[in-house]
Amino acid sequence: QVQVVESGGGLVQPGGSLRLSCRASGNIYSMNTVTWYRQVAGQERELVASITREDVTTYADFTKGRFTISREKTRRMVYLQMNSLQPEDTAVYYCNAGIMGTNLVFGTYWGQGTQVTVSS
Repeated sequence: QVQVVESGGGLVQPGGSLRLSCRASGNIYSMNTVTWYRQVAGQERELVASITREDVTTYADFTKGRFTISREKTRRMVYLQMNSLQPEDTAVYYCNAGIMGTNLVFGTYWGQGTQVTVSS
């Protein structure tokens, strides 16, 4: 049915950049609010940024203007541009998407996560 998959993670040096992607596929009628979370090993998952169907965005304080969330016109692909990455940004990044299926049933879907490692 519906699947959400993150990609774009990897290893970067401090000050570097990564662009994460969140792709939704399946019998989708509408992709609504999409939220990026991250989880540091051994810690609680925390909100990073979100974007609504109306393209209203919100960011966690720690992004400090470094991160930008955006989406394609189709709203099937959401991006998280991360600049000026620091070691404390190291985490598994997850995408959570609110999706209306073609059956007109709404659901919330999680991706499997993508690892971001910032290290020298």
